[in-house]
Amino acid sequence: MINPRAHHNQTSETTMHKDLRPYWLKKAYLRYRRWYTDYFLRPRCTYLGPWHTVMKPWYVHISGANIHIGRCFTAIGEPMHRVEIGVWGREEGQGRIRIGDGVLMSPGSRISASDEIVLGDGVMLANGAYVTDSDWHTLYDRTARAAEPTPVHIGDNVWLGDHATVLKGVTIGVNSVVAAQAVVSKDVPANVVVAGNPARVVKELDPERGFTTRMSLFADPAGAQAFYDAIDREVLQHNSLLRWLWSLLYPASAASHAERVDV
Repeated sequence: MINPRAHHNQTSETTMHKDLRPYWLKKAYLRYRRWYTDYFLRPRCTYLGPWHTVMKPWYVHISGANIHIGRCFTAIGEPMHRVEIGVWGREEGQGRIRIGDGVLMSPGSRISASDEIVLGDGVMLANGAYVTDSDWHTLYDRTARAAEPTPVHIGDNVWLGDHATVLKGVTIGVNSVVAAQAVVSKDVPANVVVAGNPARVVKELDPERGFTTRMSLFADPAGAQAFYDAIDREVLQHNSLLRWLWSLLYPASAASHAERVDV
């Protein structure tokens, strides 16, 4: 049975403002958000899998041909930190991006492909992470790209840290982590942590310990959706429209509704 309080069963606390929206209003917003994604973003993909969660999809930009996104995709757009996925092929219809299942793109993360970029299942891009397979201009001819394609392949369960950059021709092995602000210009083996510019191995991970990946969150997408809906229903059921509108007109009033919650 779903326990709506299970997500509070952690060890530390923080002060957060309560969501003052009525349950029905949040449900309406989530339906609108899904409609927006399906109406405006899905046509820009050759495939966009089911169970996507695109937060503020009006700040997510998808352009170019041959963009395939797997199921349970999560993207978080923000006004000053848009999520961008783009293919600029050498000719019309050329170039491709393939994003696996359960991939997370945080605010400001970008994927820019000239020829081919492939992300495996459960890949996580932190804030401002950037992946590209091209320099876009050669050193001596700033109007042309290099003739040789240099595809990028990122393995399952790879984590790209805050403002990490993955450059052309790179392959990153499964489970590896790219530290914040690292610049990856050469292949990265599986099960390591790399850091620096240029990125170098700074730690080896033990695959025998096993990894809990994002894919475990989406083993049962329908069940997960029902779980979070049950949480919303319990937490928001006593909220009123008037109280929520009052908090918008007088934001200071919302501070009085701050609560201690586990994180």
